[in-house]
Amino acid sequence: MEISDIERWDSVQEYFKDFQQLFEFIDANGDGFINVTELRNALDVCGFKMPGYKVRQMIEEYDDKQRLKHKGRLSFEEFEKLCKELKANELGSTFKQVVSKKENLETLGGISEASSEGTTHSVRLEEQLAFSDWINTNLSHDPDLKHLLPIDSEGKSLYDKFKDGILLCKIINHSCPDTIDERAINKKNLTLYKKHENLTLALTSAQAIGCNIINIDAHDLIKGSPHLVLGLLWQIIRIGLFNQITLENCPGLTALLQNQERIEDLLKLSPESILLRWVNHHLENAGIARRCNNFQSDITDSEIYTYLIKQIAPNTANVTLEALMEPNHMSRAEIMLQQAAKLGCRSFVTPSDVVNGIYKLNLAFVANMFNNYPGLVKPVRHIEGLDALESVEETREEKTYRNWMNSMGVTPYVNWLYSDLTDGLVIFQLYDIIKPGTVNWNKVHKKFTKLRKFMEKLENCNYAVELGKQMNYSLVGIAGQDINEGNATLTLALIWQLMRSYTLSILTSLAGTQGSTLVDKEIIHWVNSKLQAAGKTSVLKTFQDQALSDGKVVLDLIDAIKPGSVNYDLVKEGENDNDRLDNAKYAISLARKCGARIYALPEDITQVKPRMLMTVFACLMAMDYIPNMDSVKNQQNNINNGQ
Repeated sequence: MEISDIERWDSVQEYFKDFQQLFEFIDANGDGFINVTELRNALDVCGFKMPGYKVRQMIEEYDDKQRLKHKGRLSFEEFEKLCKELKANELGSTFKQVVSKKENLETLGGISEASSEGTTHSVRLEEQLAFSDWINTNLSHDPDLKHLLPIDSEGKSLYDKFKDGILLCKIINHSCPDTIDERAINKKNLTLYKKHENLTLALTSAQAIGCNIINIDAHDLIKGSPHLVLGLLWQIIRIGLFNQITLENCPGLTALLQNQERIEDLLKLSPESILLRWVNHHLENAGIARRCNNFQSDITDSEIYTYLIKQIAPNTANVTLEALMEPNHMSRAEIMLQQAAKLGCRSFVTPSDVVNGIYKLNLAFVANMFNNYPGLVKPVRHIEGLDALESVEETREEKTYRNWMNSMGVTPYVNWLYSDLTDGLVIFQLYDIIKPGTVNWNKVHKKFTKLRKFMEKLENCNYAVELGKQMNYSLVGIAGQDINEGNATLTLALIWQLMRSYTLSILTSLAGTQGSTLVDKEIIHWVNSKLQAAGKTSVLKTFQDQALSDGKVVLDLIDAIKPGSVNYDLVKEGENDNDRLDNAKYAISLARKCGARIYALPEDITQVKPRMLMTVFACLMAMDYIPNMDSVKNQQNNINNGQ
């Protein structure tokens, strides 16, 4: 085995320096043993993801050889020995690496025994380089990241930088500020357990902002699985870039309206479509006849980019069109990027990425330019619907539901809550995730004909409402036409019940009560029993109780589930709005750090939003049944995959 293979992983000694603490975490009843029937989950916690048949073989082998002094149970010493053997085998294994010069892809073989034999994952090296550069540029000033940054110029150390979880938390906060309360991040004396907590916090927070993290867990990040790290990174960066393409951040977006178009019509477009319209708007203003239809083949000669940069740049930037004088596309791209650098916008792409039309990186390049230099002037003319801007802008509730749907991995990606649901297809996917087999896909129009497009979408929506009634949702006064027309109030009523049903489906599966439905009063009873058993004085009366606004009940419950997780020195009295919000932010981040997959926002606590508060307590209840985030992930994946 080459030394480079060893250096790629943590050493055995470092891996096991906190093993006693890890074993105590796994040993739920504290008797010093773990049952062999729980071996698979225990190995998973330690980072050894193995298929069920392999674990069964291992148990049978131990029993046959009578290597267990305590039959049916493993002591600390026995479990440690087993893990050391597995770790040694893991260090001694190699995986295939093939570099394709044509596509500049690095192909990695299956990195765990859970992978199917022959499974490979391709990693685009351009993305590795681009994301590493973006991290260095945007986060190198952070004192908490001095031990991690900068990443090397080729991005080879990128994956190692994620192992303690701090960098990933910081990236999430850069893309979506205040998502994670910094007080919840473990920054000092980082044991293996504390690193795992940080990664859990990052992953649950990534899911809360709309990332699909199915099949990704903390161990994948600790191992530095390249394709998973890059995939997650792209989702987070993309969300951050697109978050600013709103009327709130850029009122000048109204300049992109076309004839007879309403502001609602513009905002129904995907961010990619809005960026294309933005590019073409500036080309038109520059007197250029050419138009951009995509961020792949259309931009490879750098002509569109050159005109765009010149058009959006302030006069003081001294941006020129000299790139157009260069016939060689690679050299031209370099000159164009030098002009972009004058605006501080030389991010994500190299000349090669432009010439080869790498979609993700060029999309990020354009979005970054839009965010820094939109160059849009709000029209003086009256614009229909603009006076009712508050009804057009996405509310906090709408954003929460949209993030939840996207985190479920629905396709297509939901950019605008109402317009993207009018054909019913996303709603059907959610039904099937919540209760596999609910949807009769033979009754669903998956593609629409030109002549019957409107009727086929309406028929889908009628069927979606029918399914809701079959699942005992309260849909009085809601018809398929309301979903089809994007009626905000009635669409939200259906989406809320879908989200509630999903949350309770996870909870009931963990509680072993499949087929039954937990109701609010059972959740409240559990909360109060948990608080009382832990000696807490706080009480949950109802989800409408205004006493919940200071966040203390949620904090006490978290501390009851995982004693010592709350630093009460950081908890405010809650006498004013700022203190209450501060407590709520701390509570949400601590809950996610413990593994609760919470979509609610701190404001939902301070403003006592009953619906979202129910999901907070339900998710904490689910976490208490299986106090390991990765096990909860497996339960959710089983639901999502129809198992």
